[in-house]
Amino acid sequence: MGRGEITTIHAEVKGRYGSPRIHAELVSRGHECCVNLVARVTREAGIAAKTKRKFRQTTDSNHARPVAENVLDRAFDPEEPNERWCADITYVPTREGWLYLAVVEDLFGRMVAGGSMDDAMTSRLVDALGMALARRLSLKGASPSGLVAHSDRGSQYASEHYQRRLREERIACRMSRRGDCGDDAPMESFFASLKKELVHDEDYATRDQARSSIFEYIEVFYNRVRRHSALGYVAPDEYERTHNQPHR
Repeated sequence: MGRGEITTIHAEVKGRYGSPRIHAELVSRGHECCVNLVARVTREAGIAAKTKRKFRQTTDSNHARPVAENVLDRAFDPEEPNERWCADITYVPTREGWLYLAVVEDLFGRMVAGGSMDDAMTSRLVDALGMALARRLSLKGASPSGLVAHSDRGSQYASEHYQRRLREERIACRMSRRGDCGDDAPMESFFASLKKELVHDEDYATRDQARSSIFEYIEVFYNRVRRHSALGYVAPDEYERTHNQPHR
């Protein structure tokens, strides 16, 4: 294992990995090395992961709509897929104006199960839920029985459009406490990664350009390639496939 292999991996992931993820990738490729050695080599080579910046809060919890209690209580590690989903909305700047992104993540394997993008912060953004249901349950003939959908108290998630869909699917709705971003830690982590590893390096001319870029990041890189620290540095897709394999 040499500097060349580390540089190659860093380039392959577009500079998104620091030494822990580079180490995990090296091990997966058959290289025997310790993370401290990788950290030293990356430091000497001037290789580092992209750093995060602060971004604006988009939650509008100043509304009169009913909200649900937070019974998830930061239990972010379910034992099976499709037990606990987490949803949130963020924004992406373009020269045409903001593009708003809604995401549904399955907390079991941190898989982004559904997403939707729109020019405005409307309840239609929560169509990400419909996409998640189609991909994770409907196409597999599975039932959402026992599924908990967690979100913040934003008006989009308290809307009749979103709440009606939850009732129709018999999905339990749970919401974070007001002003407590720790209750949404998995989604905060995902959006921080998205901004750090993609958005902050881009200058999108149009919303369509941003849509295409974000879709590629989520579907090609994040779900299938990116090594997730909460999963022992494997990608969400690999983590779920390993879980679904029959035990011998």
